[in-house]
Amino acid sequence: MFPVYLTEGYRSFLEQRFPAERRRFAQLAQSQQPEILIISCCDSRVSPSAIFDAGPGELFTIRNVANLVPPYQPDENYHGTSAALEFAVQALEVKHIVVLGHATCGGVKAYAQKAKPLSEGNFIGKWVSLVEPAVAKAGDPEAPNYLTRLEYAVVAQGLENLMTFPFVKERVEDGRLQLHGAHFGVASGSLVVRDPETGAFKAPLDTAGLPVRSAAAIACD
Repeated sequence: MFPVYLTEGYRSFLEQRFPAERRRFAQLAQSQQPEILIISCCDSRVSPSAIFDAGPGELFTIRNVANLVPPYQPDENYHGTSAALEFAVQALEVKHIVVLGHATCGGVKAYAQKAKPLSEGNFIGKWVSLVEPAVAKAGDPEAPNYLTRLEYAVVAQGLENLMTFPFVKERVEDGRLQLHGAHFGVASGSLVVRDPETGAFKAPLDTAGLPVRSAAAIACD
């Protein structure tokens, strides 16, 4: 049986939201033109559309375990994240890419704590092995804020890996594309953005007056 939760949600959408946005959906049926790509975790607590108050068609989103960006690797294997990235950059011509990490990330924690495989395939273990290059950026593994630092480092590593894609590098260098790193606090609702010059994560200027957790001192180069 199809989940009742989804049926009820769709009924609400059909009766309330869709009539109010019918014209918008008609336009989206013809094409999509999002200017921003968000690469985020598939964690159910981290919804880019909710965090950024975005409507349909406004964000192109790639979600995977631990918001990881693999390096450019043109081979015969299957590359879902790379395929979506290719489409967003080459076909949709997005102007911004945001790698969005988050607090209490289970994928990052699983890597840090060397969690046991959940199945014989160990798909999560193999995927989160992409965290390894970020470890050197996170500092002392015995520090009390290590997992947060590692989450930040994963974002920084993701930005580096994006630049290994020739079509990303070309557009960044000629000014058509900008790369950004950010981190969302699930419990606090805070958002910190990575300073490309210093590597520090801090509140964006336009939200400086809001209560956000202090993170200016944590940097990942």
